[in-house]
Amino acid sequence: MKIAADLLNGDPLPVPKVPAWARPRGEVQRDVDAGYVAGAALNCLENLVRSAPVWAGVWRQRLALKSAAAATRLLGRTEEESALRDAQLFGAAGNDPGPAGKVLLAWRRLASRSTTLDEEAARSIADLLELKWDEPLTEMLANGADLLSSSRPAPVLAAEFAAEVYRARPDAELLAFWLADVVLAQKLRWPVPVPLLMGQVNATGFKAGETRRRIRPGGEGWPVAVLLAYAQAAVEACDLGADIARRAALILEVAPKLRAKGSADVVKLLLDDDALPGSWSTPKLSARGARRLFERLQHLGVVRELSGRPTFRLYGL
Repeated sequence: MKIAADLLNGDPLPVPKVPAWARPRGEVQRDVDAGYVAGAALNCLENLVRSAPVWAGVWRQRLALKSAAAATRLLGRTEEESALRDAQLFGAAGNDPGPAGKVLLAWRRLASRSTTLDEEAARSIADLLELKWDEPLTEMLANGADLLSSSRPAPVLAAEFAAEVYRARPDAELLAFWLADVVLAQKLRWPVPVPLLMGQVNATGFKAGETRRRIRPGGEGWPVAVLLAYAQAAVEACDLGADIARRAALILEVAPKLRAKGSADVVKLLLDDDALPGSWSTPKLSARGARRLFERLQHLGVVRELSGRPTFRLYGL
């Protein structure tokens, strides 16, 4: 079996780890303190993004899944990550995936697109989030292009843009969070956005006052909340990257020893995406052969079974 040389070479550098002093701890209220930890944590994440690891695909899609689960909770829905996985992998092609499935698709697109802030892409996400596009949103998108020319820090601009979108359309809060990550990525000149902000929306940093009500975009405490959210999101993204890097190293080690036809395709997909169904097949690899391959990889400790079910099983790094 042939595996691409760039996969077998692995990653030249270890995954950057956010040091303890740069991790958010306790309640932070001052802009300067929040900006400090956000800058330090995002710098580590920047190094990870720039290293372009071979497992960047699965890493981004895991973050997209986390963001989608948080977004569905914001909508008052009950779907957790496992249910969202099932909807994405077992839904019939061309069928309506439902509101929660559309939310996952929106964040999966974020994790696999360029950082261009264009109206066509934003409209497609608005459609998935069941939002009607109108002139205020068009104007906000145009303002975003002007905002990016500012010399202010990326997370500050992301917070401001999300607040502008929410002020124009309070029903477009999910879109505001989605676009904030695009603004951050474009300002930092990342090739692909990393889903970050929405995954922190239920964290304590977004709660304020004695009632611990959630801070809305543009509300009191919003700038500090966003800075802290990006700091914590960067920490968690780097920690997730370190875990995935270890698992990727294992699968790259055993890849040359796999003899089943189509094994190379399976390895590539496991590095590129969140999960594969155990029944996955191609002209090179039958569903039965795929099940045996996944079982062997699981036995070797290379992949995990993610569903916890005896049937309709899912596998991933």
